[in-house]
Amino acid sequence: METCCTEQGMINYVPTTAGNAVYLAIFAVALIAQIGLGVRYKTWDFMGPMVAGTIMEIFGYAGRLWMTTDIFTMSPFLMYLIPLTIGPAFYAAAIYLCLGRIVIVYGTQYSPLRPRTYTIIFVCFDFVSLLLQAVGGALTSVAETTQNRDIGVNVMIAGLAFQVFSLFLFMSVCTAFAVNVIRSRKPANPKFTQLRSRFVFRAFQAAIALSTITIFIRCCYRVAELQAGFAGDLANDEVLFMILEGPMVFIAVLALTFFHPGIGYGQDYITSEFSFSRNKMGDELEQQQGEKLEGQSEMRDSQ
Repeated sequence: METCCTEQGMINYVPTTAGNAVYLAIFAVALIAQIGLGVRYKTWDFMGPMVAGTIMEIFGYAGRLWMTTDIFTMSPFLMYLIPLTIGPAFYAAAIYLCLGRIVIVYGTQYSPLRPRTYTIIFVCFDFVSLLLQAVGGALTSVAETTQNRDIGVNVMIAGLAFQVFSLFLFMSVCTAFAVNVIRSRKPANPKFTQLRSRFVFRAFQAAIALSTITIFIRCCYRVAELQAGFAGDLANDEVLFMILEGPMVFIAVLALTFFHPGIGYGQDYITSEFSFSRNKMGDELEQQQGEKLEGQSEMRDSQ
């Protein structure tokens, strides 16, 4: 392809073969690792969205490799655009599922909401974001006119913007919970004292924080990119794309692979599980545990 002809393409540059091949290889290795770790530690709820997101990334970079030979037709363009736009929403869902267990490990007395409430709220937010992005991608893929394609892109932008909002809210909630744990004089859940002292568990929490931040940065970039349009400077800046898209996502995936929750929790991954059902007995036990811990704190203060 002649350089002078790229202005007629779906994007105004020919994607790098080496860079996209490296990114595809990274996600392929991460996929194998996530399946292996998920099966070994039986972290099925975490493995599902992580595997789905990684498959999306692999398809997306396969599409970009296809575009190294054809930037003029819609098929390779959509194969890159839609999976790479939707993929991180699955990673966000996996991250959201971890907060409830972290609350259990430290103690519900530090949190204004029950563990299941956090999960329900943020997973619902992620579902709305994913639905909007999927609908926008579907509209874009079947559009026969530029106007209809723009409608699909705008729906995708709405989904990404909602994802940015939910990630920002999630980071705010996590920060508030961490501050409560640090400042509070209430004793933490004695059942998981040993777990909290383990380096791998602290590293897992750092991995959650790092992956949330990198996915947030990536989503902000993609909102700005799509908002400016496919003819805009952001959509046609390959260097910026190769910095703020691929690395931001694979840093998150690698962090959640090296410090997988199965590694971080060990056997406590199962014991820190919580129920989604509104069980009166479970609520009463949870409340009694909180009152017991508060009572221990008061007795310690009075001595």
